[in-house]
Amino acid sequence: MQNAETVLGVLRERGKKGLPLDELYRQLFNPQLYLLAYGRIYANHGAMTPGATQETADGMSMEKIETIIGAMRHERYRFSPARRTYIPKKNGKLRPLGLPTWSDKLVGEVVRLLLEAYYEPTFSDRSHGFRPGRGCHTALREVADHWSGTTWFIEGDISDLVFRGFRWWWLDELTGLPGSAKQASIGGSSKPRSRRRCSCRAYRARSPTC
Repeated sequence: MQNAETVLGVLRERGKKGLPLDELYRQLFNPQLYLLAYGRIYANHGAMTPGATQETADGMSMEKIETIIGAMRHERYRFSPARRTYIPKKNGKLRPLGLPTWSDKLVGEVVRLLLEAYYEPTFSDRSHGFRPGRGCHTALREVADHWSGTTWFIEGDISDLVFRGFRWWWLDELTGLPGSAKQASIGGSSKPRSRRRCSCRAYRARSPTC
């Protein structure tokens, strides 16, 4: 088996050259990638927090990795349901949070490593969110260095977009049903739902999704 850095280096080069990504699933049989993934996430605060089972990073071993790889090789690996919990927000509300099992966290990190290696070279230099070596500080540095003609910004926050509005768009794409038929087909009301007020703070223009 190739070591993890060699595998990820090959994927980066293919991503840079725009070459197709073939036989990626076979990389899930490489124990070196699981060891690298373990090194990335074992120190996280949630590593010792159990999901739907009592499994945590504390029980990690090569035997566990081989068990996961065996299930992957025979296409028998199944992700477990995440345990739902709620954490408080600054405004007093609660944010839903899903807690996966340790094995699912480990497999998810391996998949992230593989996909990130291939797609990261193709992303825009203007993108700073959820990328390695990038974040708020690199975005602010770019603004300070290159956005000399900018005098003001608009900050917008569409309330509960992911949990409320986005799911109906996703169901439209998935089912191909119009709104009323779609809601009826999943046991919902066919009456139009009242839209949430847009919480955009920099202006009062109404967005089509608000």
